[in-house]
Amino acid sequence: MQYRRFGKTELPLSIFSLGLMRYMNDDPDRSAEVVHRAVKLGINHLETARGYGTSEKLLNHALQGLDRTSVYVTTKVRPEKTYDAFMRQFDESMSQIGIDYLDNLDLHGINNAEKLAWAVDEKETWRAVTKLLDDGTVGHIGFSTHGMLETILDAINTRLFESVNLHYYWFMQRNAPAVRRAAELDMGVFIISPNEKGGMLFQPTEKLVELAAPFHPMNLAQRWLLAQPEVHTLSLGAAVCGDLDQHLVVADDVGPLSPEEETALARWEQQYRAALGGDFCTHCHECLPCPAGVGIPDILRLRNMKVAFDMHAYATFRYNLLDGSYDWFHGHPGDHCTECGECLPRCPERLGIPRLVFDAHDLLKSKPGRRLWS
Repeated sequence: MQYRRFGKTELPLSIFSLGLMRYMNDDPDRSAEVVHRAVKLGINHLETARGYGTSEKLLNHALQGLDRTSVYVTTKVRPEKTYDAFMRQFDESMSQIGIDYLDNLDLHGINNAEKLAWAVDEKETWRAVTKLLDDGTVGHIGFSTHGMLETILDAINTRLFESVNLHYYWFMQRNAPAVRRAAELDMGVFIISPNEKGGMLFQPTEKLVELAAPFHPMNLAQRWLLAQPEVHTLSLGAAVCGDLDQHLVVADDVGPLSPEEETALARWEQQYRAALGGDFCTHCHECLPCPAGVGIPDILRLRNMKVAFDMHAYATFRYNLLDGSYDWFHGHPGDHCTECGECLPRCPERLGIPRLVFDAHDLLKSKPGRRLWS
């Protein structure tokens, strides 16, 4: 297992972090086995959140069988409107995990301007954070986000945070400027679940497998991230010990991409262009804002993946989470399009956007989705 300095925190984190969002079952001993195996394999960062069901309690059980000094623990607590509300949530997390010192606290879900304002309010949430840092209860402070790029950059540019926990994948490179800006400010960069959020690559389609050969698609996508020194650690979810095995293939491989890896990734790019032709969306976001609130870029990104790589399970799941809330997921589904045409002259690719968002809706709409940890 390789390790990287997690930005200005100076924490030497393993390049894989054990994310515990999937770690929600009724068998504490089985859950502890996963944590203990991960630590034995060299993973030294365990990441959970106040909102992940029983995850914090299960982590408490697992920690009882470990040397606490051998692992770094992150939990995530949402910003609140008041100091007292935030402290209640934080205290509950610490009680659930059964610890009195937290290596890293992430303010969870800074997904829009309102949540960012709550997070940095010096009379409320940020006052609580400052107290926890000053009294030594928390070692370091970061934030997690499912927000749009502009919100992420605004949060980074407050210069208040030591790390960022965000989405960034081969199949979703929109947040590259945020990764670069975080590196400029010496912030730790934690990538949220590239194996699941990055395309359900743990169960790849035949097309992905064919084009990635001789590499597993999951490992190829991980290598694309780990070849970037700005990226420090990738989360992986494991429900059973065997889920850890495939990751070990690249656990010691953090150098530049090999010619063979570059060739395989070039095949993915070529497939995109060949399969989509003049309908290929580059995910540039120039089409926004949409007067009807349609989440055009992500809708067309998901359509790209469905059409080019047969990634129906992933694209359908993510599409059906669109709810127009502009919080965890951004924008309405395609059937909200009014065909007003305002997006058309803004698109550098001159895509027929209304036609494509309606087609995506027909391809991907099923029952409304549900976040794994709701």
